Amino acid sequence: MMNEDLQNEVEAINSIYGDNSLVHGEENIFVLRLPRQCASLRLHFPHDYPAAPPGVLGTHSSGEQRKGEAAHVVDVFRDVLGRLFQPGEVCLFDVIEEVNTILAADTSAIEEGHKAVIVNGSEELEDWRSFKGTGQISRKEPPWILSEVVIELKSVFVARCAPVSSPDQAKQYLQHLLDGDKKVRSATHNITAWRIQGDKGVTFQDCDDDGETAAGGRVLHLMQLMDIWNVMVVVTRWYGGHQLGPKRFSIINTVARDAFVKGDFVKKDISKKQKKS
Repeated sequence: MMNEDLQNEVEAINSIYGDNSLVHGEENIFVLRLPRQCASLRLHFPHDYPAAPPGVLGTHSSGEQRKGEAAHVVDVFRDVLGRLFQPGEVCLFDVIEEVNTILAADTSAIEEGHKAVIVNGSEELEDWRSFKGTGQISRKEPPWILSEVVIELKSVFVARCAPVSSPDQAKQYLQHLLDGDKKVRSATHNITAWRIQGDKGVTFQDCDDDGETAAGGRVLHLMQLMDIWNVMVVVTRWYGGHQLGPKRFSIINTVARDAFVKGDFVKKDISKKQKKS
């Protein structure tokens, strides 16, 4: 039987990445279907997890990947798990996100290598990149910093923030997130806020509730209280079927603040004042 920590993490993973992303098999063995990857992994969770780390038993299915590619996924997962696991803290969400980032970078490097061969020369490759980037700020993955996942009555909340230098960049980052992550795109709400200091003292502030009335304004107010500038935040909520009332606003602000802290965007004197209050 699963302990409460593991049960909550299974619910969170399946809420964020889709049903059957983490499936319980025999005894304490689970099958993890990595998002955006063909391979799925077999994981063993000890009875005292998260006091002890899960083990990676190997691939459950390699899908259309070659054997060597599936083995690479296992190696990356084991390495990230070893680096991120902290006794007493659930870790699977953070591990999955880090593994996806590494594997996506590996894929991009391979694709760039193919493009370099096709255009036959570094100068031509640079021209091609410039052409593809016309009218765009960046085609790279935004440098998101993610909060801890919070589950309340089966509703799942997570925030992500990133440094931005203009409203256009903030809008592009949001669009990149929605275009590239189907689960985020299909979430009940993606609440956004940003504050940006431009040239000559010009400032930009904006927010969007995305259907969660007044939530965007509350997150923006939090950023004002914390004196956070040149940062955007997206708080994602997957509704779990139970109304939370005013408590949902507290959770939204909690995950947003956690992302700001993890991203080191909080001034130390502000953080100390908030802890005292």
